[in-house]
Amino acid sequence: MNDHPASAVSGLEVRGVHKSFELGSTTVEVLRGATFDLAPGGSLVLTGPSGSGKSTLLHIVGTLDEPSAGQVEIEGYDPSSLPEKDLARFRNSTIGFVFQESHLLPQFSVLENVLMPALAFASDAKDKTRWAQELLDRVGLSHRLRHRPAELSGGERQRVAVARSLINRPRLLLCDEPTGSLDAATAESIASLLFQLHSQEANMLLVVTHSVELAGRFARRLELREGRCFEV
Repeated sequence: MNDHPASAVSGLEVRGVHKSFELGSTTVEVLRGATFDLAPGGSLVLTGPSGSGKSTLLHIVGTLDEPSAGQVEIEGYDPSSLPEKDLARFRNSTIGFVFQESHLLPQFSVLENVLMPALAFASDAKDKTRWAQELLDRVGLSHRLRHRPAELSGGERQRVAVARSLINRPRLLLCDEPTGSLDAATAESIASLLFQLHSQEANMLLVVTHSVELAGRFARRLELREGRCFEV
């Protein structure tokens, strides 16, 4: 379980986030004051043209990158104020990630892959193993616990990645093109799974996608244009 006090529950707040990159003698400004919020238990989809900075913004929200200016607060915490070790612990316990590619470790079993984020910091291994098995049952893979990633289909690998993202019961789940590499039927299945687990876990769900079908399932949608977020 996460160890942040319940009094700090205020959702996700992104305020005036800028991000620039230096390319030789040129400064490229990708984000120009992106601002939005997400209430506890809420869901939100972020769309926009290729190269608009969607993944960059998601990485900043997930504390995998730092903004050039602006602030991100997660449940009242400013992660950028934490020392690196504490930031790693905060990220591990508070944020779950699902990417376009599953990024499973090929030498480990499905169950071991799901357990990986739980091994970073001390925890009750027996309880985590039971929870990993329950998650794999929820995503329909209880019969695949001992299989290696190479023995799974693309959709099955992504289901493992979804289960892995929830092993530490994160209160914020970030998904970057989670259905982007899947066929239409499998993408629909993964989308339904994400919403089902979001409802069960009551976490905050933020998804970046190009998929019109996936975006259409969200009641709330933001579009990233010219480095800023617009509600659509």
